[in-house]
Amino acid sequence: MPRNVQKDPEASLTWVLKDEIVGRGKVYYAKLPRGKAMFIAARMIPYFHAIWGIRRSEEKGRLSRNAQAILRVLRREWEMSTWDLREDSGIKDRKAFTAALDELQAAMIVVPSQVFYQPKFTYIWTLGVGRFPEALRKRIARETGLREIARCFLAGAGLTVPGELARVTGLSRPEAGRGNRALVSEGYASMPAPGTYRLAADWRREDPVASVLPEE
Repeated sequence: MPRNVQKDPEASLTWVLKDEIVGRGKVYYAKLPRGKAMFIAARMIPYFHAIWGIRRSEEKGRLSRNAQAILRVLRREWEMSTWDLREDSGIKDRKAFTAALDELQAAMIVVPSQVFYQPKFTYIWTLGVGRFPEALRKRIARETGLREIARCFLAGAGLTVPGELARVTGLSRPEAGRGNRALVSEGYASMPAPGTYRLAADWRREDPVASVLPEE
């Protein structure tokens, strides 16, 4: 890859594709915990929200003052560019503003809705519940969220090794382990070694994604 990938004509098409997908609003996109930017299929939103979401009644106790200031502006205006949101929230320090915005993304409250390059590069920010109202209002138990995130990963990967699910999703390793062990309990997965989980053979035959995985 070239050194300046975002300015390279061919490599930069990756970011163009990402921005177009964000604008369509069919999948969830934001920075989740650990600053990891992720696309999440719409069907998986309730499960991720069960782990990282903050309900409105919890906001004052869990969000920083800067994050609350940004949130007040967005709830009044609904959509704003980065520059306008920074001005209206009164957060003059760029680093502090970015940290607060990342905090709101990690809590699955605020998401980027569009990206513009002219007259200057900027994101348009909005409330996640405006794009995915049913998914973000659905009540899911935390243990259910862990299990279904683990299931989604294992269905595609077929096998997960120690620490892999946590690294990919941002879960803690103990929680990733709980999710995987729940799959073992229901017979969806086996554990050939500590921390290693494999999709059960019966499910490989039934799952169209997993059916191409090799047998043990």
